[in-house]
Amino acid sequence: MYSRRRLKRGCRPGTVFVWALILAAAVCPTYAQASAAPDLEAARRDYLQGRYAECAAAGEKALAAKEDAEAWGDLLARTLLIQGRYAEALQAATNALAAETRSVRLRWAAREAYLANGWTAEAARMAREIQQLVSNRSWLYRDPTDLIVYGRVALLDGADPKMVLDRLYDRVKKANPGLREVYVATGDLALDKHDFALAAKVFQEGLKQLPEDADLHFGLARAYAPSDQKLMLASLATALEKNSHHVGSLLLFAGHSIDAEDYAAAGKFLDQVESINPSQPEAWAYRAVICHLRNQLDAEVKAREKALKFWPTNPRVDYLIGLKLSQKYRFSVGATHQNQALAFDPAYLPAKIQLAQDLLRLGEEAEGWRRAEEVQKQDAYDVSANNLMALHDVIVSFQTLTNQHFTLRMQPREAGLYGRRALALLERAYVQLGPKYGVQLTEPALVEIFNNEKDFAVRTLGIPDNEGFLGVCFGHVITANSPGARPARRFNWETMLWHEFCHVLTLQLTHNKMPRWLSEGISVYEERQADPSWGEHLNPRYREMLLGKELIPVSQLSAAFLTPKSPVHLQFAYYQSSLVVQFLVERFGHEKLLLILRGLGDGAEINDTLARNTLPMAQLEKEFGTYARQVAERMAPGLDWEKPASGALSLAARPRQRNGDAAAETPRLGEGVWAEWAQHHPTNYWAMNHQADRLLEEKNWSEAKPLLVKLVNLYPNSTGTESAYRKLATVYRALGETNAEKRILMQFAEKDDEAIDAYLRLMELSTEAQEWAAVQKYAGRYLAVDPLVAPPYRFLAQASEAAGQVPDAIGACQALLQLDPPNPAEVHFRLARLLYAKRDPAARLHLLQALEDAPRYREALRLLRQMHQEQTNEVSQPTLSLGVSR
Repeated sequence: MYSRRRLKRGCRPGTVFVWALILAAAVCPTYAQASAAPDLEAARRDYLQGRYAECAAAGEKALAAKEDAEAWGDLLARTLLIQGRYAEALQAATNALAAETRSVRLRWAAREAYLANGWTAEAARMAREIQQLVSNRSWLYRDPTDLIVYGRVALLDGADPKMVLDRLYDRVKKANPGLREVYVATGDLALDKHDFALAAKVFQEGLKQLPEDADLHFGLARAYAPSDQKLMLASLATALEKNSHHVGSLLLFAGHSIDAEDYAAAGKFLDQVESINPSQPEAWAYRAVICHLRNQLDAEVKAREKALKFWPTNPRVDYLIGLKLSQKYRFSVGATHQNQALAFDPAYLPAKIQLAQDLLRLGEEAEGWRRAEEVQKQDAYDVSANNLMALHDVIVSFQTLTNQHFTLRMQPREAGLYGRRALALLERAYVQLGPKYGVQLTEPALVEIFNNEKDFAVRTLGIPDNEGFLGVCFGHVITANSPGARPARRFNWETMLWHEFCHVLTLQLTHNKMPRWLSEGISVYEERQADPSWGEHLNPRYREMLLGKELIPVSQLSAAFLTPKSPVHLQFAYYQSSLVVQFLVERFGHEKLLLILRGLGDGAEINDTLARNTLPMAQLEKEFGTYARQVAERMAPGLDWEKPASGALSLAARPRQRNGDAAAETPRLGEGVWAEWAQHHPTNYWAMNHQADRLLEEKNWSEAKPLLVKLVNLYPNSTGTESAYRKLATVYRALGETNAEKRILMQFAEKDDEAIDAYLRLMELSTEAQEWAAVQKYAGRYLAVDPLVAPPYRFLAQASEAAGQVPDAIGACQALLQLDPPNPAEVHFRLARLLYAKRDPAARLHLLQALEDAPRYREALRLLRQMHQEQTNEVSQPTLSLGVSR
């Protein structure tokens, strides 16, 4: 079971210090935060709204006038830290501490300032002093803000997080619901443990009390970041509305822009950060990431040096650089940075868990699992580590299938059903695509297929939330959902594996240095090259998008995968990317595509290598736009695609769950409007579809037939649930025109790779006609979508036996038995007969099992008698003795 709220479960013994915290919290009175002088409140508002210069000036003036040293010293130190005035921040904190020697808040502020200046030993001393003060005189420290400081130090000291959360933070929050620090501290604790659901809940609670607080909006954005980019961006935008100088939000926006490959936008966000703090370490870490991605290696080194200028052993710098590079699939470089972070601080948990993930994605499993287990032992509440170790217990139970080029791991039952088929498909992909891209596998690619979607999500994303992915490739490691992981949402797993293996080749060719749009575009393009029914195809909705205003500039295609407006827009990003690749190949040739990929592998930027081998980006986008419009206009040119005006739109979707549903938006109008529209638009796609649906609903087969025949002829590439082929087959079946039904279904089956209803009907019709090759063909197509149900194996067993293909018939019968068929006796008997023909001793066992289920099974009894007679005859045969001289 995967943990989403580990901080609320389990308990470990606390330290003596923690019990001091509990005692302090227990006697904490229920009161609102003490009111401060008006100028102090005004300065705090300046701080929260990003007016740092005004806040710092007020703090300096107040301390010079010897006003409240604790409150002003704490506020001034935090303000100076945000501005990058690290030495001044340290001086402000220590000067105030000299006046307020018992203050834990000032010691915490001094600790932060010491760290910013790279004085780690002194920072540790501040934490120890806080611990000693609280341990010796816990009754003195009952102020809510002090209690929050106690909790933070307790966590540093190794206190039980659940105890700190339940017995300290929650009590403080209950007594002081308007205290912002308690929501920040609680949310930070949840984020540190990768409990993003709990973090989101905490920050949402805080925003009900303090809706103007930018820190809380920023915390909510961090909680949403791993699972919902749209909500993350919305929260960040709100945070910046409240505080336009909020450094954390600007940095998170910069990171998102890097993910979207919009390095210019990332640079602008970093410029804003540096206008506030020219020495901000994370900003320079992001600069180093951008320089690395642009192959500006000298600039990368300088940016990292600036990030470490004040704190030369700051582990977060290399952790952040490595994290972002791993998110760009540079796992090897990312792991190197995590190792450096751990060299700076061997106990730095974020680097440890990220290193574990990197190693697992690199296929270095032994070390990866060891690192994950180490984190779990060090921090029992780290959700990522717990989830990984739970996943490890699942993976060790998998069955492994191998050949020269692949290691395939699957759940044992599923491995028995379609493991060999999957391995054969992967080998066929390697044979076809390897030479085409000039890549040879130097080590077997690892493919793991999960029958539980949460297992797949943890292996792939680190959390048990799947953003809709079916498969992911990390380089030479592929993770994938099995058909059993999503029983209600069928997909063609063969085309998915083909798609992911194509990534293996292109990522190796480019050393993982390629933009997402090109990587996805090539894989979808190669799906269509392998099988015309595979991959994304032009449909009415995509036609609208290509001809309308939704064509995405090529330079912005990667960003379209991050925050699409809808599942349709995400799926369209895959289709358009493949169309760009198709354009490049048709216009410049496959060799140019290879040169582009090799250029990326050598470190060239995508725009530069495209310009060298094709056209400059601006001209490329212009020519592609013309090409895309031509492709759209060539789709069913005999149809009128104009839509009648409509305020309400309904979704008629083709269920292709790989990347979301691509749908045509069909106007919902009254019958009178449709009748008038059809009269003036006799070949209108929308009117013909609406009329056909109405006739089918009325079971008016004779009138529906010519209309659907015309629609099929005008739009021969129609696929999906709303395809005219499906509707016409329904009409033919209702009219008893079996040959016509079979013909139209065969045409449809060649175009749609998920039409299992059509495949099943074709198996029935082909069996009646004893066309065994056709039965086998459509059984195979069915199994490519769902290999976990009995019907295709039943037809396959019958067809293979009739065709004399005994091994295939045996395999189909064995698969049937794994699926608990309603007639096991018949399957056991058929398998016994097949095995007996090969004189396989297992035949007798299956025959006895058939008779155990059906004791009066006459054919089984006759076969048993035949076996017995042959065995008797063999025993009674005289033995010929040969004399041997010695």
